[in-house]
Amino acid sequence: MKRISTYIVTLVLALAGSSCSDYLDKEYDASLSEKKVFNNQNLTREFLANIYTNLPDGLAPLSDDQFTGASRDCMTDNAVTCWGLHYYTKIGSDGYTAGDHPLLGFWNTDLYGIRKCNMFLKNAKASVVGNTEKDGDDNRLYDRYCAEARLLRAIFHFDLICWFGAAPVIAEDESGEPIIFDLSDPSAMNMFRTPAAEALEWVADQCDQIKNQLPFRYSDEASNWGRVNGAAAYALKARALLYRASKLNNPDGNTAYWANAAQAAADFITQNNKQSYPYRLYNTGNPENDYYECFTTNPVYNNEIILARSVWNTNQVEKVFLPVGFTGSFSGNGRTNPTQNLVDAYEMSNGKRIDENGSTYDAANPYKDRDPRLAQTIFYQGMMWGRADKEERRAIDVRYNSDADKGVDYTSAMGGTYTGYYLKKFVNNISCKEPATYPHAWMIFRYGEILLNAAEAYNEAEGPAKAYSYINEVRARAGMPAYADMSQSELRERIRNERRIELAFEDHRFFDVRRWKLYDNVTSTGETGKPRYNQLLNLYGVKVTGNADTPSYTFGLAETVNSRTFVNPKSYYFPIPANEVKRAPNLGQNPGWDTGSASNEQSKKERLRYEILKDHLSSTLLHARSGSVQRRR
Repeated sequence: MKRISTYIVTLVLALAGSSCSDYLDKEYDASLSEKKVFNNQNLTREFLANIYTNLPDGLAPLSDDQFTGASRDCMTDNAVTCWGLHYYTKIGSDGYTAGDHPLLGFWNTDLYGIRKCNMFLKNAKASVVGNTEKDGDDNRLYDRYCAEARLLRAIFHFDLICWFGAAPVIAEDESGEPIIFDLSDPSAMNMFRTPAAEALEWVADQCDQIKNQLPFRYSDEASNWGRVNGAAAYALKARALLYRASKLNNPDGNTAYWANAAQAAADFITQNNKQSYPYRLYNTGNPENDYYECFTTNPVYNNEIILARSVWNTNQVEKVFLPVGFTGSFSGNGRTNPTQNLVDAYEMSNGKRIDENGSTYDAANPYKDRDPRLAQTIFYQGMMWGRADKEERRAIDVRYNSDADKGVDYTSAMGGTYTGYYLKKFVNNISCKEPATYPHAWMIFRYGEILLNAAEAYNEAEGPAKAYSYINEVRARAGMPAYADMSQSELRERIRNERRIELAFEDHRFFDVRRWKLYDNVTSTGETGKPRYNQLLNLYGVKVTGNADTPSYTFGLAETVNSRTFVNPKSYYFPIPANEVKRAPNLGQNPGWDTGSASNEQSKKERLRYEILKDHLSSTLLHARSGSVQRRR
């Protein structure tokens, strides 16, 4: 198993994307002293820019084919991965302890980001940066830089809460000084964690203090693309309060918290509507393609993105997700296999669920007359794909009659599908004979989510009346009928389904089903009577047989990986790294996770990870090329 420290480096170096030189594309020299850095305007800017390398990124892990080269939705009911060594497969089976869990690098990455933010806030100088009144984006530059650092710090705290629940809030001490722990003293961080609900309120409060200190949207986005802005602060507040109001953090169902979440989302929309250049859904009027283009069009020209982690010029995304039959000098790995559970969640084009009266669903022709987002998200049998100009265009073929009679996309030595499906979202129509690279960005906040946040919060706070307009705006982009005349509980189920469809493979599903506490009182045997789209633990796929012109579809459990294990309450959060708890026992451990000693070998690995991380932190930054954020030139 790879060292967790290596995962941090992977996040920084992943995808080997080329980039241009700009504000967020600076290689920071970690050997420089704090005094030299913060007495130099350019180095101060570079220090701030480097903090962005710690932002969440769902693309960077794709560089690790063996262990993380798949969508993180493979930890949910949305997908499985065919590669048995994937961390996500074993996480789904409760196969790790607090000592060897492979994704504990999130803990280090977020804390490291927080530390860098506090170092900036403590050491940056207005006299060096400049803080004069100016027209445009550079007005009171020092104040703006500090607001950036505070917002980034809030994002890192929010990410910690999502993965680990209760989190240490590391901000200012009693005298108002940013907290920077002495790394030579492991006990310095021996602090109690703040309960998740309170920590989420702290995040929201930070956003309130910051949101109007930054431009809602930069006037010069060409040079500032990828930087946090006021809109990102409004968006983070809306998401944090949505999580605060959800059952996981609001077990009594207090509607006041939902009202706060609704107001936060509405505040974003109100402020956005005041802008001469507001955020909007990516919409050219073509519901058959707009959703797909939202994730493949050059992101710097996408008016839906509020904040993205980076732009990678790469074809690694295509390589990891593309069906395995597309080969040449470039070959698809097909590492993410959407489940039948997810496919069944897509409504018919008339807005009916597939098992609802009047749906017109035909199991012998299962992809006909479905929500257009299905064909824009998932590769399925018979779908046409490939570059016609390179003579590569053909129908997807996942048939399996026998080892001697199978479709070219069924399986290969290095990949294949366990479900009959592959992930299309994010995948450009690449030539495998002459592969090019494409710009990809990991969306942290986008406008579509804001609308769904508002719909969910208003429905829970007040009932359906105000919720309809927000969810129906999202559905209209996809050409789907508007919702109306539903009870609160009916609309709740449709909103949850809409989030599943609209936000699929964007790292929302893992947290959504947990904050809603959908796993409570659920067993694999007990849910078998439910529709597949409502099953969380049993994972389904389709076996396609017959000939290519007249395929036959048999729906059943997915191959090999066809179940999830959820231990309540243990599986609601990842464990706090075991050795961190040893060094700082006040942190405590999450319920259900073993706090005992890891194996000797694992203890050695953890100790090495800590020493490497300490060296990096004490020198301020990773002494490696930062994960670059590319701007429009």
